[in-house]
Amino acid sequence: MILHIVQYSAAQDNALATSLRYIQPQDTLLLMGDGINSLLQRKWQATLSDTQVCLLEQDVVARGLQTRLGQYQQLSQAEFVQYTLTHAKVITW
Repeated sequence: MILHIVQYSAAQDNALATSLRYIQPQDTLLLMGDGINSLLQRKWQATLSDTQVCLLEQDVVARGLQTRLGQYQQLSQAEFVQYTLTHAKVITW
């Protein structure tokens, strides 16, 4: 079980696309920082529909996207730390 962390928007960087080549069904994708903006595009919403996706709550709030991205699990800082401890491996893209 791997936690894949993407910090950059798909419009700025290919980190999200690259990470998807390696994500397995039991893995989790955490979007934080500008990576959250990727979910504003329908293309990425559809692409990630079968992936366990979560977002860093403080980054969602900082961008005023709570309503638009409310369907995704949002992690507090404490939950984020817990995720890093409960996953066997963490990869930041």
